[in-house]
Amino acid sequence: MSFIGDFLGDTIGGITGAKQAGEAAERAGQTQAAAAEKGIEEQRRQFDALVELMAPYVTAGTGAMGQQQALIGLQGAEAQKQAIQGFEQSPLFQAMTQQGENAILQNASATGGLRGGNVQAALAQFRPQALNALIEQQYGRLGGLSTMGQASAAGQASSGMQSASNIGNLLANQGAALAGGIMGQGGIARQTFGDVLNIAKTAAQMAGAGGGGGGGGSMFSDRRLKKNIKQIGTRADGLNVYEFDYIWGGGRQVGLMAQEVQAIYPNAVSESGGYLMVDYSKV
Repeated sequence: MSFIGDFLGDTIGGITGAKQAGEAAERAGQTQAAAAEKGIEEQRRQFDALVELMAPYVTAGTGAMGQQQALIGLQGAEAQKQAIQGFEQSPLFQAMTQQGENAILQNASATGGLRGGNVQAALAQFRPQALNALIEQQYGRLGGLSTMGQASAAGQASSGMQSASNIGNLLANQGAALAGGIMGQGGIARQTFGDVLNIAKTAAQMAGAGGGGGGGGSMFSDRRLKKNIKQIGTRADGLNVYEFDYIWGGGRQVGLMAQEVQAIYPNAVSESGGYLMVDYSKV
């Protein structure tokens, strides 16, 4: 039982490193997933910052487009009437008309034609013409704002689509990383189970091998399976004879070392479970 407990536990933990490999796979998956999550957060932060930056331009463009629609009657006759009246009552239009009318009167006064019909006709036509020119000028300016707002909105949409694509890729990477960690742990578990079966088989062979004495048949004589080794003599063929204990117990034994036997009688040495055995009938 001490052999199974010590040998299996030490071999699985120390030789295969299954537990460490499984933990490493899990940590690697979690690290990649955390990196992907940070990438997702950064994508969202950048998009939110872009929306905030472009908001004034989008708002201005939306408002300008509404004023354009009102001026050309797309929002109804009442809205169009109010928009035009707004221009007529604006300080800009009042200053323009006053300056224009004063210029007409000053010119007529200089030429002595203040009472002429042409002057009256010019004054009557000036205000509508000035209003029409102001509306066209303002409509063009509003168009510039509308175009700017449209470009800003399109930029937001494009950035949103790119961010969504990037976040989708990062989510896929995150899922793949977590899945990879889980699959890696599963692979380690399968490998460990196979190692356990092989080691258990070797353990059973070792436990049934008995002592290392001089009887017939193959027995485990690998130096790695022995402890408390003491040389007690040398044979005529040069092989040393040892006293030792097997690592799984069973009392004091006397025998040879497989590594030394292999150098002189290679046909007497075989391998099982990665350890050397000696057929004592051949030595």
